[in-house]
Amino acid sequence: MNANNKNFFLIDKFNKEIKDIASLIYRNIKRINEFYCLDSNQEDMYPPESVLWKECSLNSHWKGRDKYVWVKFNVNHELLDKDNKLVAFVDFGSTDGWHNEGFESLCFVDKVPFQGVDQNHREIILPRRYDGKEADICLKLWSGLEGGGIPRETQHTFKELYTAELDVKVDGLYFLAKAVVETIMQLTDEDENKIILTDIIEGIFQQIDWTLRYNQDKFYECLHKAHDLLHERLSQLDKSSGIRISAVGHTHIDVAWLWRLKHTREKCARSFSTVLRYMDLFPEYIFHQSQAQLYEFIKEDYPEIFEKIKQRVAEGRWEPNGSMWVEADCNITGGESLVRQILFGKRFFKEEFDVDCDVLWLPDVFGYSWALPQIMSKSGIKTFITSKISWNKYNRMPYDTFLWRGLDGSEVLTHFITTPESQSYKSEWKSDFHNTYNGHLTPYTVRRTWERYTNKDIYKGQLIPFGYGDGGGGVDRTMLEMYGAMKALPGLPVIQQEKVSDFTSNLHEAFKNTDKYKHIWDGELYLEYHRGTYTSQAFIKKENRQLEFKYRRAEILSTLNAVINNNFSLYEQEALNDGWKILLRNQFHDIIPGSSIAEVYEDARKEYITANETADNVIAGSMKSLTADQKDHYTLFNSCSFGRTELTYIKREGSTAFYDEEGAVLEAAEVEGGYLVKAPAVPPLGCKTIKAADSVPVKPDTVLGFSNNTVETPFYKIVFEKGCIESVYDKENDREVLSKPGNVLEVFEDRPLDFDAWDIDIFYNNKKHEMDELVSFGLKELNNLRLVLKVEWRYKNSSISQDIIFYKHSRRIDFVTSLNWNEHQQLLKVKFPVEIRATKALYDIQFGNVERSANWNTSWDMAKFEVVGHKWADISEGDYGVALLNDCKYGYDIKDGNMRLTLIKSAIHPDPDADQGEHLFTYSLYPHRGSFKDSEVEQEAWALNEPLQVFHGKAVSGISSLLSVNAGNVLIDTVKKAEDLDAIVVRMHEYKGCRSKVELLCAFDFEWWQEVDLMEKPSGEIKKSGIHLSMKPYEIKTILIKGILAHEK
Repeated sequence: MNANNKNFFLIDKFNKEIKDIASLIYRNIKRINEFYCLDSNQEDMYPPESVLWKECSLNSHWKGRDKYVWVKFNVNHELLDKDNKLVAFVDFGSTDGWHNEGFESLCFVDKVPFQGVDQNHREIILPRRYDGKEADICLKLWSGLEGGGIPRETQHTFKELYTAELDVKVDGLYFLAKAVVETIMQLTDEDENKIILTDIIEGIFQQIDWTLRYNQDKFYECLHKAHDLLHERLSQLDKSSGIRISAVGHTHIDVAWLWRLKHTREKCARSFSTVLRYMDLFPEYIFHQSQAQLYEFIKEDYPEIFEKIKQRVAEGRWEPNGSMWVEADCNITGGESLVRQILFGKRFFKEEFDVDCDVLWLPDVFGYSWALPQIMSKSGIKTFITSKISWNKYNRMPYDTFLWRGLDGSEVLTHFITTPESQSYKSEWKSDFHNTYNGHLTPYTVRRTWERYTNKDIYKGQLIPFGYGDGGGGVDRTMLEMYGAMKALPGLPVIQQEKVSDFTSNLHEAFKNTDKYKHIWDGELYLEYHRGTYTSQAFIKKENRQLEFKYRRAEILSTLNAVINNNFSLYEQEALNDGWKILLRNQFHDIIPGSSIAEVYEDARKEYITANETADNVIAGSMKSLTADQKDHYTLFNSCSFGRTELTYIKREGSTAFYDEEGAVLEAAEVEGGYLVKAPAVPPLGCKTIKAADSVPVKPDTVLGFSNNTVETPFYKIVFEKGCIESVYDKENDREVLSKPGNVLEVFEDRPLDFDAWDIDIFYNNKKHEMDELVSFGLKELNNLRLVLKVEWRYKNSSISQDIIFYKHSRRIDFVTSLNWNEHQQLLKVKFPVEIRATKALYDIQFGNVERSANWNTSWDMAKFEVVGHKWADISEGDYGVALLNDCKYGYDIKDGNMRLTLIKSAIHPDPDADQGEHLFTYSLYPHRGSFKDSEVEQEAWALNEPLQVFHGKAVSGISSLLSVNAGNVLIDTVKKAEDLDAIVVRMHEYKGCRSKVELLCAFDFEWWQEVDLMEKPSGEIKKSGIHLSMKPYEIKTILIKGILAHEK
């Protein structure tokens, strides 16, 4: 017999009483039978003046897809009791489910934005000045979208529209009683508080005489007395508790997901105006919002709302704290992009609100790079907060409050939210320790949040962010009323609304002073879920990768232009910042992962065109100044931090010879449309000019050959069998590279259990097909510099064409791949089984690399059956290794000597046509002598991703090499103008895990230099001598160089 049965179904009886009381909260109800509608478009930001308004009626329908309609009506309602509140109630029904349930609208009162009205916020509590006076109310309704899949209309019904008098005491009785009963349900039978509260609430309900219900005055008098008595009885109880729950209002607004960017702007207006309205009604209400991009949206769209937000920030009730421009994906996003996310975010918060963010708030991202602790610590961020890690499918994180140690040894206090979903929201796919950032304030969530917290010995409290989220909406009145009610109750932790920064300040103090063991997590925080986001929507991964390199190049060239001309006004800061904002916006954790609807990617393509044009214009403008228009001259620019000599393509007709600056003939080969030229050594961040001249055709000898399905190069003997590589014999190292045939294209049925675009489930391996329908195989090109084989395959409705390129001067083997993909829920990988005995593999990540297991010894190893890598992955023995490089892919799996790169995912939800059509990408096999640290894997990966750039004309003097470092294990990541000074910022990092003494060599004189953090704030002394640095393994260093004066080296 359960507790309810033992107590004669008291809980059921109590809940029936509460339900009946809820029906009495509204009094003096007046139906609104006349209201008017007007079809609209998104551009109407405010109620329009029009003669086209049409009269509408309740129970009529309105439908559409991404459509807008205005609804207007007048309110004129006089309160019977001046202590009560005047309410307009709106219910336009619910549609569909999940994150697209119900209607969404922005309410205007007398043409001023007032609050959001939606399925969770149907009350409009009007100010007292409208008691007995007319108010013009206008709602801008949005029909919504279907939330992914096949486009379809959604239908809305005008179900309810009335004004009423909200009886404050009956309302208070309802929430107090509800809080009491829900608290009783959380307490054990042995808990004294359960006995006391049960006795109190049973006595209160006994006081309510339901026979008076038809004598309204006496009945409401009875209810009011019950409220007063309950309040009095509860006020006499001891509510002390050593546990403190910090509650903060919050609404998670995805910058785009199942809606477009333009819809997010509207969600901001609705959500933020609701916050401001509730702040008027509830003086204790404190709200937190983390994303600078959303504030910029509201500043542009509704400046009056933005000004009210600034006022509440100044009062300490609205907290803009999260640090990033958007809550960015941390798997795909590059290292410098993560820095810019924080740089742009923190600068916006400081400039607009005078707030210096100290928390990185990323509750919903799909994994956390090992580079983050160092980035945070060097950006003035003291605390990292998330909850998504609780979605792990196999292993639970062992603690919730700990120091996260990064690649370089930096440590940041990290804290996990432990708020459970509300009891009404359950799903089979969720683990027992699944937590949410969209909390509700109920006795269940308050008590369970504390119970789930694993580090009770360190801190006697926990944080609850509460409010509807993902699609915005935020806190509703129920949550705020329940907050007030729960403060009156024993048996629960003490609950207090406070800012996130106040919570983290107390957390830091407790962590600092505890004598308990302080846990340290030294490694990446890998999310055992959503592994498909490394690959879904391949085009956006490619665009982001290419733009990250292009904006780096543009900044270097714009800096070089400013230095050469001694004029920092030539630096295109505004244009570059505008372009960077496009990159940062699309790095949001549902855009770049590929988990949004199709229209989001239509928008992204358009935005990327703009970003590319911006960067191209900056580059072209800089090079116009840096080169002289001299016929038959070509300037080669190397943006990398190491010298390079490689093949470069020059478009030129006719028989031509090429010469370096000293007049020496360069190796060249005529190819379709132009020439391949073996470039002279181009210095780091510098230029070399070559000259072309007409010449008599010469056919030089080649050391490359192809016969009997066998390729010969100076480095390898490669044997092909049925289109695949049967053998790669390394001549220099006298060993076989492959253990089995390589470049095998494998296709897997990919039908995950839950989230199609997000997930790859471990059982995908169970149904595999090798691409074996070979269409053609043969020699495409052979000259003195390279040999190209062309291989064509067909798989069902798809085709793949590869140019496999072997070089005279490089050990790298490139697979330039053109794919026409027309399959759904099919996962495409390429496999290279390598003859390497190793239990660990190394993967390129932001500002360094991470070692992961290459076997499944433990559940933690097995869970990483698909992992993220950026430009390369490497598996090595002590004296030999193999790297698999790529120019736009991120999903790898390496196990038992099999190296696989994931090429295409092709999910059907939320975009039913994801990854369909044409793709062009390159991956490369790079066998090397020695381990990774002894190799040139990083240099080859850079060469693949950022080839030498060719510009017409001759480079002006003085730009041979802008900057270089004397250490081969240090890469220059960034060269740009400082944000607030006419100075240069240089950022670099160590990538081989070695301590180093580094000298930065400059092609210009300067007055002084200084180490700064990632936000460009001083972190070292001003020095005037040469730039000498000590670097720890994987350390990021940023320096500021002032007083630039160019001179020729």
